[in-house]
Amino acid sequence: MHRNERYPMHPHVYPMFIHILKLAFVSVSSLSADIHPNARWQQNGITVAGGNGQGNEINQLSNPWGLYVDEDQTIYVADQLNHRIVEWKSGATSGQVVASGNGQGSGAHQLNEPRDVIVDKESDCLIISDTLNRRVVRWPRRNGTSGETIISNISCWGLTIDENGSLYVVDSGKHEVRRYRRGEPQGTVVAGGNGRGNRLDQLSFPRYVFVDRDHSVYVSDRGNHRVMKWVEGAKQGIVVAGGQGQGNGLTQLSCPEGVVVDQLGTVYVADEWNHRIMRWPNGAKQG
Repeated sequence: MHRNERYPMHPHVYPMFIHILKLAFVSVSSLSADIHPNARWQQNGITVAGGNGQGNEINQLSNPWGLYVDEDQTIYVADQLNHRIVEWKSGATSGQVVASGNGQGSGAHQLNEPRDVIVDKESDCLIISDTLNRRVVRWPRRNGTSGETIISNISCWGLTIDENGSLYVVDSGKHEVRRYRRGEPQGTVVAGGNGRGNRLDQLSFPRYVFVDRDHSVYVSDRGNHRVMKWVEGAKQGIVVAGGQGQGNGLTQLSCPEGVVVDQLGTVYVADEWNHRIMRWPNGAKQG
């Protein structure tokens, strides 16, 4: 779910971008989404990428996961089982491969089941979570033929970037989120990092991440069926959605994936195994 398009502050009906197979919906900016508190949502979505069955043609996707929406509504999709990143212009009926497309592999010109993609505007590059190659890759956005590994030996999933250019990466295998400031090779743990578990200072197979204007980190804590908020500098997190065990009640989630937070602190989460999108107002006990 990602990250740059802002919605205007009007009480209109808003579209929600939903991954075709994984119900991980697009997050907007890593700074927070400006969504009117009385916004209503369209109940019937429209296909904006893929929708022509599973396949590897340029108008198809195969198990898409993370995506990023640019200011001009261009969509970048991590097309997992096609091992590529595909760009879809607004209104287009087919996409354009902008990273890999050279088959599954570990070469600099290849990807292996990517799970997320964002755009770094400063370098005009794609940042890709190349999950099964256990690396994060920087790939030139325009006419790039190969990528550069910027983080290695990491069980990477969700990515986001803040207004300072700091990169946040979910390491699902280490049950943590790390922040990498520009020029900082090792990164700093900003959520989790205390082993797998369900304590407030722990995560369990986290997936996606969102960062707000205050640099609070929101994480879909998939194995604990909850969304956690970690205030900058905190030693433990706060449960902001779910946390009542796996289930389909309004107080529960079941394997949450994408997460985005608006300017009021309302959490929107893709509740994968319940096949629904949940909205949790700030401080609410149920969604």
